[in-house]
Amino acid sequence: MSMQQFTAVIERDDDWYVALCPELDIASQGKSVEEARRNLIEAIELFFEAASPSEIRERARTEVFVTQVGVAVA
Repeated sequence: MSMQQFTAVIERDDDWYVALCPELDIASQGKSVEEARRNLIEAIELFFEAASPSEIRERARTEVFVTQVGVAVA
């Protein structure tokens, strides 16, 4: 079993935190940042247990860039 690193983007949505893995387009949520992170890890692990090799290849993104941009707002 090998360890792979994935991106986790976590944002607050009202009383919940939503966690997204953009490389696999998998999301989860939790009542705290840590719970959302743990739930996302579990969702990714379940995906790899259940998905066929072809589905993994189709969904996997090899390049994901997370950055900020500045925009003028009137």
